[in-house]
Amino acid sequence: MSALVDGFGRTIRYLRLSVTDRCDFRCVYCMAEQMTFLPRARVLTLEEMASLCRAFVELGVEKIRLTGGEPLVRRGLASLVEEVGALEGLRDFAMTTNGAGLGKQAAALRAGGLTRLNISLDTLDPARFRALTRTGDLARVLDGIRAARDAGFSRIKLNAVILKGRNDDEILDLVEFARHEQVDISFIEEMPLGQAIGHDRAETFCSSDEVRATIESRHPLVPTTESTLGPSRYFRMADSDSRVGFISPHSHNFCDACNRVRVTAEGRLLLCLGNEHSLDLRGLMRRHPGDLERLKAAIVDAMASKPERHHFSTDGEVQVVRFMNMTGG
Repeated sequence: MSALVDGFGRTIRYLRLSVTDRCDFRCVYCMAEQMTFLPRARVLTLEEMASLCRAFVELGVEKIRLTGGEPLVRRGLASLVEEVGALEGLRDFAMTTNGAGLGKQAAALRAGGLTRLNISLDTLDPARFRALTRTGDLARVLDGIRAARDAGFSRIKLNAVILKGRNDDEILDLVEFARHEQVDISFIEEMPLGQAIGHDRAETFCSSDEVRATIESRHPLVPTTESTLGPSRYFRMADSDSRVGFISPHSHNFCDACNRVRVTAEGRLLLCLGNEHSLDLRGLMRRHPGDLERLKAAIVDAMASKPERHHFSTDGEVQVVRFMNMTGG
């Protein structure tokens, strides 16, 4: 069967799979404080997720990232990691996590075949961390970062969403922390998904160019051509192995090179982060259990519906009503 190519000639090589919509944090830019989560029957089983990953890899996908919600709260995650990690043709197997559960799980995940981690870290101040996450404990996350490093992950990257008036005064501190811990860091522009309660997006938006200018006041950045198949534009510093990345869906739109699709925890194939075009893969798999060829054919056919681009703006308007935890981080 042919590789996954959309109507604009873009080859899909990267799948982001949400293993749960649940999370032990309630970050202000990601979800409301009081959330209603999916009932268990609507969430893909681990076996269904493994079949999906196999189908995508057989269709030419080279990179899979497990997301959430928070992946580490999904029971049985280690068994899924082990099965996906063994897929022939998968070159990059990663996960995005808040890091709070890594102290207990990092070693098992690495042994199961997971190779890279992205860990969300927006502040180094414990009180501010609690305010941004509503429930999080910074010390557990810092312990998790070090546990992941000790477990032997080849590349660990921190993800920071910078919000004006919330944590934009910590940009340089976060860079220094990444340098000290010998990890990479990416700065991400906030995305208008779901009605965030607790701040006005139009007032808190901070562009990648603003963040970069702050970093270059201390550390000149040299652009590189390095890529992890994702949207980060990477830069190097002359005196450190740590890379600095920028993910800029607003200010430096990267839709023309989009090579990604997402599958939500309930099995919706999302063809664009900023649009609602989707296909119900859960229903298909449950009507035809074990029929991998039918599943692959449906995925190939869906590529014709992948839109050319999203239309995010910075005026605070919510363009997509689902929260990021429903989308898959």
